[in-house]
Amino acid sequence: MVGGHALSLGETLAGLGAALLGALLIVIVALFRSASIQRAASAEATWRAREAEARLAGLERQQSEASGRLQAFASALGARQADLARGVAERLDAVGARVGDGLAASGQATSEQLSRLEARLAVIDAAGAQIGALAGQVTDLKAILSNKPARGAFGQGRMEAILKDALPPSAYAFQARLSTGVRPDALIRLPGDPRGLAIDAKFPLEGFERLRVAESPEAVKAAEARVRADVGRHIADVGDKYLLAGETQDVALLFVPSEQIHAELAERFEDVTARAYRARVLIVSPSLLMLAVQVVQGLTRDAAMREQAHVLQAEIGRLMEDVRRIGERVEKLKSHFGQATADLDQIAISAEKIGRRGARIEQMELGPMAEPEALPNPLRRDAAE
Repeated sequence: MVGGHALSLGETLAGLGAALLGALLIVIVALFRSASIQRAASAEATWRAREAEARLAGLERQQSEASGRLQAFASALGARQADLARGVAERLDAVGARVGDGLAASGQATSEQLSRLEARLAVIDAAGAQIGALAGQVTDLKAILSNKPARGAFGQGRMEAILKDALPPSAYAFQARLSTGVRPDALIRLPGDPRGLAIDAKFPLEGFERLRVAESPEAVKAAEARVRADVGRHIADVGDKYLLAGETQDVALLFVPSEQIHAELAERFEDVTARAYRARVLIVSPSLLMLAVQVVQGLTRDAAMREQAHVLQAEIGRLMEDVRRIGERVEKLKSHFGQATADLDQIAISAEKIGRRGARIEQMELGPMAEPEALPNPLRRDAAE
């Protein structure tokens, strides 16, 4: 019963049949849809498979191309590595050669520098030996300067060496005796003047030695006073002994054997220098003495030239006579050349005349020349007979 209505068997069976038919239709539709879906899925799967195969083929092609490119790159890389290795080897060889040359040059330069260094060390050793010798000489010099007789001999020896090196023996004399009986250490003879220039070499050095070793201001002051007293007294003695009217020059030289002492005297003891100037005594160091000697050299040379002036005049006269003779001979040669020129002019005129006559002869018109008659041949005549 449905809704209060009783169904019959037929209606029930019809309803069941309709339900079954509907269900069957639903199943058929579902199956049809499932087949359509499967066909679509199969087509899509086929398409996807084909697309995958195409992609795989593309990938294989790309892989092949990449493999070829990799092989080409590998070969190029190998060639590049070979070139790079060869270039590196060449560079290394060049660098090795340069380094070898540099090391050889450096070794040679080092050897040369060592040789020069050895030479310099030898020079330094020699200089050290010389310095040692000079130190010994300085010690000896101090001993000499502290001993008055030895000091006089030292100054005398140095002065004599300067005079002997620069002047001829006739221009000086050592320990020459003057009219008063005194003997100056040296007497320089000036040309054209009978008066000699006296030189004293016994300069007092005791005060300077005390001044050198003085430490306190009182000792320095006492040493300076000693220098002024000793040098002033010696200047007066030189002026009294060696300035003789008509026999010696108006000035005398007081020789100081040390440039340093002379410079200190001129700088520190100006009053002593002025006193010597007033006394007409010139205090000279070795360099100033050499300068004075050079002046004497010039005077001696000028005097010798004046003595030889008459000889020069005679030679000039003879030379002028020779020049006059040369002039006369030139005039004679000029006249000979003039005569020879005139003769050459005459010869040229004669040659010109001869040329003109020859030209006239060439211009003359002559008839044809007759052929010469044949002379009889006696040999042929004899043969005919």
